[in-house]
Amino acid sequence: MKKLNNLLESIAKPLAPISPWLLRLGLGTSFILHGIGKFPLPPERMVTWFESMGYMNPEIVTSMVAIGEVAAGAGIILGGLLSNHVGNLITRIAGGMGGVIIIGALFIAHSDWLITKKLFMSEHIFLLILSAYFAIKGNNK
Repeated sequence: MKKLNNLLESIAKPLAPISPWLLRLGLGTSFILHGIGKFPLPPERMVTWFESMGYMNPEIVTSMVAIGEVAAGAGIILGGLLSNHVGNLITRIAGGMGGVIIIGALFIAHSDWLITKKLFMSEHIFLLILSAYFAIKGNNK
């Protein structure tokens, strides 16, 4: 068992510095793609849904959501490329933005998912957890 552990450690050790990038690129790309999927602005299907739910100014709100998703994703990736306090700040702000967006999505569009099996089987829980991770941790190792 110890030999297997040592073998796995020798394989994993050189990859350890890039492992946060797996999380960062996955989260950033997901947010960017979700946001871009709502372009051109305002996202008509989303506006129609918001109007049917009685929300005011759906064109502005839905456009802000799309731009916020792209910005959060880009910030998570860009923040990691900057190894100074600015990169750390960008990462934390982008993580916070992502968290707010996902919490909004859960309360507005998927309120029936809250604390149910459906939530924990969706990508939203992972987007929320990873956003919180980067908001809290920033670029600190």
